Amino acid sequence: MRKTIAIVGAGLGGLTLARVLQARGAAATIYESEVSATTRAQGGLLDIHEETGQVALRAAGLYDEFLALVRPGEDAKRVVDRHGTVLFDRPADPGTARPEVDRGELRRLLVDSLAPGTIRWGHRLASVRPRPEGGHDLTFAGGSTARADLVIGADGAWSKVRPLLTPATPSYSGTCFVEIALTPGGRNHRASVAAIGGGTLMALAPGKGIIAHRYADGQVRGYAALNRPEEWMAPIAAGDRSAALRRVAGEFDGWSPLLTAFVTRSESEPWLRPVHALPVGLAWDRVPGVTLVGDAAHLMSPFAGEGANLAMYDAADLAGELVERPDTEAALGAYEERMFPRGREAAGRSARNLEVFFGRETPQSVVTLFDRPRHG
Repeated sequence: MRKTIAIVGAGLGGLTLARVLQARGAAATIYESEVSATTRAQGGLLDIHEETGQVALRAAGLYDEFLALVRPGEDAKRVVDRHGTVLFDRPADPGTARPEVDRGELRRLLVDSLAPGTIRWGHRLASVRPRPEGGHDLTFAGGSTARADLVIGADGAWSKVRPLLTPATPSYSGTCFVEIALTPGGRNHRASVAAIGGGTLMALAPGKGIIAHRYADGQVRGYAALNRPEEWMAPIAAGDRSAALRRVAGEFDGWSPLLTAFVTRSESEPWLRPVHALPVGLAWDRVPGVTLVGDAAHLMSPFAGEGANLAMYDAADLAGELVERPDTEAALGAYEERMFPRGREAAGRSARNLEVFFGRETPQSVVTLFDRPRHG
């Protein structure tokens, strides 16, 4: 195709889209607000699903390289109650169809797969406006501009492209995460680390939880999760590290010390991560020359494990339509016709699972979820 394509955002969705387009002989430019690929850490592990994320990686021609990044043995799961009593303990599955990879390593694979100059780092989108004759003008912080026939928002939860299509914005789910971490070798927390088992520990009670993952190098990262109103979060966001950790730890009063140690001895800055979501089933009427992929289109909580997988799958699906159909609007329409229902299904499942994890029946509800033949 000969149309100029602007992809806003160099997350997994935007990178996959550009890679599949290039692999199929089409060009695109990614505009990314971060100044380089190493500006910030990219988060923890992702389980890449056979029916979505792996399909996208095959379309990108990167499946074998992806397999080299897989971290075997890190998909083990253990569920405990507030006292540390083990209720569910599943060892790692060497034949899992949803292998774990480090998000940062997967992103590096995608970045390195692109032609030089594909990503314009340090381009924070300030505005995007339709042109009367077709296409769009993009303006970036600092005053630089670009024009494109087709603009694709891969810019996540607070997308600057989304308002061209819908006034919908993300809403706070009522659950917030506070980051926690322990470094390898600390004598004071060996017993807590051992309590994790071989992969992920989920210590749960109604309205709260401690989720910790044990990496192969001994490092532990995770979250303290709390169902709290937005005003409760303000002192955490504004306070100093020690005060913030004390405030969070106070929410787990009466829990086993082996579990609260993940908070009280955390060596991470207690970054606050409120969980937001777009309305389940969000859709819009076709708008010429613009669409969305990933979180920009269907932001959901992480409790279906679908966010990154759907972002990559959306991207591969859209790229295929764009290179196979000469009519761009027909391609966008066909893509959205499939994207809306799959986003609705995953977002609905994610919303239900959020209640499973932190509702009145937890932790037994989570044990029941994991006991099913398949879970999200």
